[in-house]
Amino acid sequence: MNIDKKIATRQSYGEALALLGEKNSNIVVLDADLSSATKTGIFAKKFPNRFINVGIAEQNMMGIAAGLSTFEKIPYASTFAVFAAGRSYDQIRNSIAYPKLNVKICATHAGITVGEDGATHQMIEDISLMRTLPNMKVMCPSDDTQTRWAVEEISKIEGPVYLRLCRLATPVIYDENQEFEFGKGIQIGNGTDATIIATGVTVSESIKAQEILKEKGIQVRVVDIHTIKPIDEELLVKCAKETKQIITVEDHNVIGGLGSAVCEVLCNKYPSKVKRLGIQDEFGRSGKAEELMQYYKIDAKAIVECVEK
Repeated sequence: MNIDKKIATRQSYGEALALLGEKNSNIVVLDADLSSATKTGIFAKKFPNRFINVGIAEQNMMGIAAGLSTFEKIPYASTFAVFAAGRSYDQIRNSIAYPKLNVKICATHAGITVGEDGATHQMIEDISLMRTLPNMKVMCPSDDTQTRWAVEEISKIEGPVYLRLCRLATPVIYDENQEFEFGKGIQIGNGTDATIIATGVTVSESIKAQEILKEKGIQVRVVDIHTIKPIDEELLVKCAKETKQIITVEDHNVIGGLGSAVCEVLCNKYPSKVKRLGIQDEFGRSGKAEELMQYYKIDAKAIVECVEK
C-alpha cells in the first residue's frame, strides 16, 4: 500500500469514465449539476454530445437514464450518494431495478467521510437501500486501481449496478497488475488471530491496523469486499473457519450495510460471532473526515483496539 500516494475514488471514476467513453460509443453520462464534484466533467469535455446535465433534478435523471438504456445505451447516472440513493429511491426501484434496466448509478460523496458537509449530506444508508433491491448489484471500491477496474467492469454487467464512491483521498492499495473479479473478495495476509472485513475507505485503515497488530505479535488477515452484492460467501466462510474472530469495518450504518451482509452469510453457512464497526445507528455530524473516522471508531486505531479486546 502506497500511503504517500492518495487519490479520491471520485477522481478515479471521472478519469476512468473518460477512457471508457473512448472504447465504447454507447456510454452516455448524466449528472445533476455536480459534474465538477463527481468528476463527470472530465467525460463532458471529451464527449459533450454524450453528456447530459439534467440540473438539480435527480429523480428525473434516473428516469432519463432508464429511457436511454432501452435504446442500447449504457447510461452512467452520477450525483452525490445522498441524492442518488435517497432522493431518487422511488425512481430507481420502479423504473430501473424492477424492469432490470442496464443503468449504472455512480454515487460519489458517500459515508461520513464527506466531512464538513455535515449530517444531511453524509449518506450512511445507501448500501442498505441498494442491496435490498432485487436485481441491483452493489460495488464499493477501495482505491484508485480498483475503481478504474470497477468503472469498466460494470459496463460489461447487464442490469442495474450501484457504484459507491467517496470524496476523501485515500491511499493506493493495489498496483496496476492486480487482478480483480466481480463478486470475489481479496484476502490480504494469512493471519489466524482475526479477520478484518472492510469495504471502500476502511480497507486502507484495516491494512494500517494489520501492520500495527503485526508489531504487537497479533497476526490478522484483511478481506477487501469490493462487491457487496453478490457477496463472496465462500471467502467469508473460509475466514470464519480459519480465524478466531471476525470484525467488519464500514463507513456506513452497521444496520443493513457490510456488517449485516456478512452476518447474514455466516448465520446460514457457518454461525460465528461478528463484531461490527461502523456508524452505530445514528446520523453523522460536521467535521474533518479523519476526525469523524476516529470519532465513529472506524479508523486504524479503533480497529486495533477492537482486535486486542
